[in-house]
Amino acid sequence: MSAPRVLIVGGGAAGFFAAIACAEAAPDSDITVLERGPQFLTKVRISGGGRCNVTHACFDAREFSARYPRGERPLIGLLQRFQARDTVEWFESRGVKLKTERDGRMFPKTDSSQTIIDCLLGEARRRGVNLWANRGVERVMRQPDGFELALSTGETLRGDRLLLALGGVRTPALGKIVTELGHTIEPPVPSLFTFHVETPWLRELSGIAVDAVVSVPGTGLNEQSPILITHWGLSGPAVLRLSAWGARVLHEKNYEFPLHVNWLPEMNEQKLAAQFQSRRTSLAARTIVNGPIAPLPARLWEKLVLAAGIAAETRWSALSRAGQHALMQQLLRTEFTVTGKSLNKEEFVTCGGVRLREVNFKTMESKICPGLFFAGEVLDIDGITGGFNFQAAWTTGWIAGRAMAAA
Repeated sequence: MSAPRVLIVGGGAAGFFAAIACAEAAPDSDITVLERGPQFLTKVRISGGGRCNVTHACFDAREFSARYPRGERPLIGLLQRFQARDTVEWFESRGVKLKTERDGRMFPKTDSSQTIIDCLLGEARRRGVNLWANRGVERVMRQPDGFELALSTGETLRGDRLLLALGGVRTPALGKIVTELGHTIEPPVPSLFTFHVETPWLRELSGIAVDAVVSVPGTGLNEQSPILITHWGLSGPAVLRLSAWGARVLHEKNYEFPLHVNWLPEMNEQKLAAQFQSRRTSLAARTIVNGPIAPLPARLWEKLVLAAGIAAETRWSALSRAGQHALMQQLLRTEFTVTGKSLNKEEFVTCGGVRLREVNFKTMESKICPGLFFAGEVLDIDGITGGFNFQAAWTTGWIAGRAMAAA
């Protein structure tokens, strides 16, 4: 029997992990990775500001899978077979040590994504994987004995097994490859993005980061985490996570909606009222704009006081009941109008992709087209920011690779 020919479309994290897993499990396989662009692993290169957020330090499958707005249920079983701990061991056994940051994100100790790229490229080459860049796939034809691929170079390529690790189906051409093989695409929409807010005083605070609660009234969307004020509006983990959970809801709103921010999530109205009363006596002569409540930065406090309609020269002793109410509203429920979005350039994550009920999650093989496998973002699986999308790529790639080797 001749060595199985395995074709992998997509030279990203999922595609490489699948190729290496397949080569490990079936060393005689003829494995080819096809990448449309000139370079492999481009998303790995730019992830985490060039550091590559490899995974997240959470080692319970159910707890980890709860970080995925789409795909949580199938991921429980997948992560029980290959989870974050396995990812750490996989890289460390190949000389790449990872470190854990305070928020649980895990990076290579070198703080360079190139370390991860070099590891994956080196391992693939060592295992004899064929790496073909500048080879876009224009069409996939099902054959009685496998698949035939028509490439952008005019070449054709045949294989017994085919893995689609397309990194999402954001373009009609990529979606067409999937649908022509009998599969259904859940419409792709952005999943991790930042919010445009036109409010001038907010934009003047660009660069300030604080822990806060952000919510979208009437949707149930609510996140507490650091937010970052930018020159176009709001970003940071809380905003990115809110955008992930609300990807479809916010898309339906055309990214125009009210947003509430609670700048003091550890306080309620009673605690704030007590703080105000204390300051009326202890800081009676000080102007309110110069008496911030911790942990708010002074510049942000000043803008919130002015936004509440309190004059810059007003002293604590002169804070009226109406002024106190207005300031309390600003601190606990500032309302902004979101007027659009910007994609988070480090992630490029979409929700949407191959409908999950059409995939066998024991093997990542298609239930519709035997010999066809899926891994990574081409599936309707996406996680919040923090290393979860890469873990989904490692996990689905590893399982698909081993299944192709055994098929």
